[in-house]
Amino acid sequence: MTKIAITGAAGNVGRVLLDGFADHEVTPLTFEETDDLDSIVCDITDREAFVDALDGQDVLIHLAGNPSPYAEWDDLKEPNIDGVYNAYHAAIENDLDRVVFASSNHAVNMDDISDPTEPETMAADAPTVYPGTAGRPDSFYGVSKVAGEALGDFFSKRYDIEAVSLRIGWLMTEDELEDSQDTADSDYPEDAARFGRAMWLSHRDCRDVFESAATAEVPHEPLVVHGISRNDDRYLSLTETQRTIGYRPRDNASETLEN
Repeated sequence: MTKIAITGAAGNVGRVLLDGFADHEVTPLTFEETDDLDSIVCDITDREAFVDALDGQDVLIHLAGNPSPYAEWDDLKEPNIDGVYNAYHAAIENDLDRVVFASSNHAVNMDDISDPTEPETMAADAPTVYPGTAGRPDSFYGVSKVAGEALGDFFSKRYDIEAVSLRIGWLMTEDELEDSQDTADSDYPEDAARFGRAMWLSHRDCRDVFESAATAEVPHEPLVVHGISRNDDRYLSLTETQRTIGYRPRDNASETLEN
């Protein structure tokens, strides 16, 4: 049984993941105490506290940080860059086997959006993005994710820890996916709806891809893979995710919207 710590466990993705990992022992880490979650309270910008929080763990799934693609730099640099450095530092100090870093589609979206000022759109002719595609962030948030991937590359080669950067899409329920298609008030109605269909990550696919990233044998590291559902409109390649960690997405935005 693998002992898996999850930062940001009280967030949207974290709460979905807590319903998975049936065969493993999960330790939630949260920024503050929550009434409905038994967790270790840990500020990821406190390096020594982070080291203490990972005592006895095998794998870290690092979700915590500012999740907004519209955030300004001063609101991102501590949680999204210093926090990722602290995550790898704490993992090394505790001799963890692996860190799974929650990267983002926003690390590589700039050439695929309709307007460089609007990161949640998708051009009709958006080119395919592969895990080996160089970073092309669409926002300061995307820049922070490129930096996080680079930290994983550095730590894996310097300290021989397995580093998996998982570029996730847009986690939504089926109802939220339907709502994302209602863009009447948007300046980019179809481009925004297309982005939702391309980036959808269903709840069960989210659990599956993170469990695979945390527990599957990896052919090499550092490893960068994509985490979305098998959407017809996707431009993030899933081939590498399927081949390297055995992820098999079960949901498709277009099929869900048709039902």
